[in-house]
Amino acid sequence: MIDSTSSSSGTSGANALPSDLANRAGRRESIAADRLSTGSAEHLKAAVAAEPEVRPEMVARGQALASDPGYPSQQTIQRLAGLIINSPDLSEDQS
Repeated sequence: MIDSTSSSSGTSGANALPSDLANRAGRRESIAADRLSTGSAEHLKAAVAAEPEVRPEMVARGQALASDPGYPSQQTIQRLAGLIINSPDLSEDQS
């Protein structure tokens, strides 16, 4: 339900001010409770650093796909070509 900010007696919405302030205070408290924890970011950075820069299984997969004359499929090429043709030309002035 939406509370009216004007009273039925024709006075201004000053009567709504105290509840508005209470709502703002509640929002400030909930915002103040939101904190950024960098512990998760540090854990993620450590996990990424532990991974090797070159993954031999991915290199082997890439080599196998590169040597496959049927990869990518004709259907995939057609679909990708259609996406490129139908995409907007961002170099043109959009104004």
